[in-house]
Amino acid sequence: MSEKNKAKARYFLDELWNQGNFEVADELLARDYDGHSSTVIRGPKGAIAFIPVMRVAFPDFQFKILDQIAEGDKVATRWKLVGTHEGSFQGIPPSGQKVEMTGITIFRLADSRLVEGWTNEDIFGLMQQIGVVPALENA
Repeated sequence: MSEKNKAKARYFLDELWNQGNFEVADELLARDYDGHSSTVIRGPKGAIAFIPVMRVAFPDFQFKILDQIAEGDKVATRWKLVGTHEGSFQGIPPSGQKVEMTGITIFRLADSRLVEGWTNEDIFGLMQQIGVVPALENA
């Protein structure tokens, strides 16, 4: 079961996020999917609504999976998002900066669907890269 769950999490990040294939949203996400991160995503419709917002801000973004660990009904995925800030992001005008943001998402699955996800991402580092927060100088 663990390998199938890891494959489902990989498929979610690749097909839905990287490829923008929204047709798989109902197949991958439970109707009551609850995504906890800096942006809350509820159900397949929530994902379908939010992903294009990210695509406007970072049209070339791609998730790259760095590590995965699975046990029982949970999959921990350590990832890196890479892209270019070419559109407005949370009211921040485009900077043209190439960015990388790392994070970890723990998915919970039931009946072969993602039902919940908890994400911790480096939003602070992203804000530094697009010039909203000054970078700390090394002493």
